[in-house]
Amino acid sequence: MRFLLFITLILFNFHAHAAISNWVQFSQESGHIKIPVIVEGIETQAILDTGAQIHGINSAFILKNKLNLVAAGKTRVKGVYGIEDKKTYNKVNVSLFGFETKIDGLVAAQLGFHTNGLLLGAGFFDKFIVQLDYPNSRMRLITRDSLDLGNVENIEMRAQRGTGRPIVKVALGADRSAWLLLDTGSSGGIMIKRSVATSLGWLDNKDISTNLSRGVNTFATTQSVRIDELAFGPYTLENVLVSVPGEGQSANLENQFSTTGTRIKSAKVEGILGYDILKHFVVTIDYKLGHAHVGLPEES
Repeated sequence: MRFLLFITLILFNFHAHAAISNWVQFSQESGHIKIPVIVEGIETQAILDTGAQIHGINSAFILKNKLNLVAAGKTRVKGVYGIEDKKTYNKVNVSLFGFETKIDGLVAAQLGFHTNGLLLGAGFFDKFIVQLDYPNSRMRLITRDSLDLGNVENIEMRAQRGTGRPIVKVALGADRSAWLLLDTGSSGGIMIKRSVATSLGWLDNKDISTNLSRGVNTFATTQSVRIDELAFGPYTLENVLVSVPGEGQSANLENQFSTTGTRIKSAKVEGILGYDILKHFVVTIDYKLGHAHVGLPEES
């Protein structure tokens, strides 16, 4: 509850008498959205990740700064390429947008270099409508009483049952569509289940490359191929790079930084849509109610 109140205060700190916050700049590094934060008195960066059910703290950040945090046991985390028990921490001091709070349940995660201190998951976003202007590297928050996004949505989206994470429906060809997790924490473009790629004949392409891909828990091999086009809302993108798990490689494509637990039946998620697609657009999302709008940035 403390963190929910903290997020509410952030919105009204942006603009005390408005239901739409001022634009706040973010950085884009290696396909991730990052904002400046202070953790335990140390300046660092937080990755904003709509595909994550958890809030996380970088194990490398803890080690580098020799932090003595309040341990809170372990939780089982399911990443794209595996499941692992992770340490959790309570009462971690965080300063964000000028406000200070303590966050409980931070999961120790592999977030790359130690300067990536935090990961803020879907729970950070679902209190408001969130607008991400990728081309201009800025974001703002909008209250639901000031915008009914359902009246202007132009892409089919749902809040995934049981997780609340945003999933969108994209057209992979004339006769095939798929539900993909809209994941601001994914630095790639499209990752799709191998069975889908096989059924569409994408793996018959001779120009396929094999790569080593890193998930939250481990590494795995993937294959990459370019497809002619992909429809994302009202827009059609051409020559799109798609990644596919390597042959014999299992992948939990619908679960990126999620905790394990009860399985709740929902739309069949067949892949992940990430940065290389999102970077072209202004994406407005109501995570809680499952509405979205995709647009192009305003001209300067």
